[in-house]
Amino acid sequence: MLKSSRTAEVILSALPYIQKFRDKIFVIKYGGAAQIDDKLKDSFARDIVLLQIVGIKVILVHGGGKTINSFLDRLEIKSEFINGLRVTDSQTMQIVEMALSGLVNKEITSMLNKHGARAIGVSGKDDNMLRAKAMDNGKYGFVGDITSVDDRLINSLLDNGLIPVIAPIAIGENYESYNINADLCASAIASKLRANKVIFLSDIKGVLDKNSNLIGKLNENSINELKKDGTISGGMIPKIDACLECIRSGVGSAHIIDGRIPHSLLLEIFTDEGIGSIIQ
Repeated sequence: MLKSSRTAEVILSALPYIQKFRDKIFVIKYGGAAQIDDKLKDSFARDIVLLQIVGIKVILVHGGGKTINSFLDRLEIKSEFINGLRVTDSQTMQIVEMALSGLVNKEITSMLNKHGARAIGVSGKDDNMLRAKAMDNGKYGFVGDITSVDDRLINSLLDNGLIPVIAPIAIGENYESYNINADLCASAIASKLRANKVIFLSDIKGVLDKNSNLIGKLNENSINELKKDGTISGGMIPKIDACLECIRSGVGSAHIIDGRIPHSLLLEIFTDEGIGSIIQ
């Protein structure tokens, strides 16, 4: 009886959030362990189904680095990295696009549909959704910076009750393909739509202090201080900068959460404490 009562309390505690977020747009960047581990994939899919059922408009942007690496290894194509970014020549770009827009995108779409969601997989090239130019004047080959987002296709899918599952491939001025960092892709889309939330699933707890304790809430001032004292450094800087750019563009809040925790999305969205770092 006590267990039933506790279960009821948990469900009721989520009610205000369900009411608050109905018809709101959430952009979710899906990657890391949550995209690889079978149990985490299952819990993630069920989280997305629940979000759709309660009326939240979900847009999913995914990565796929491990799948790309697997294809390149099998084809014996060596990769060069500069500042952590893969230099992408025309041959590698073909593999990247095949892996992201073909295999990974359709696997995620099928997984969501299997669990009862209504999802459709698209590429940023579809309907010229994402336009891009070469990053750093072509230093990284066909790695691109997004120059514009056309949200007509996204809004049409959302209005018809579908979850857009977006592969981060953009199109250039001469209709060449560009590989886009999935975090930056999610940020650009969230900014264009002025989403209520943009959520980054990662393999870290969130932003940590110098004692490795989670920092639950941040704003631009606190982030600048944490950058100055070196608490925020290295690979966390571009992720945090992407979050700040979203906030400046009118996105309600940006979240970095640990995708290694089952049902991390529900714990972040529908509880008072949350489980990650929120930037507002």
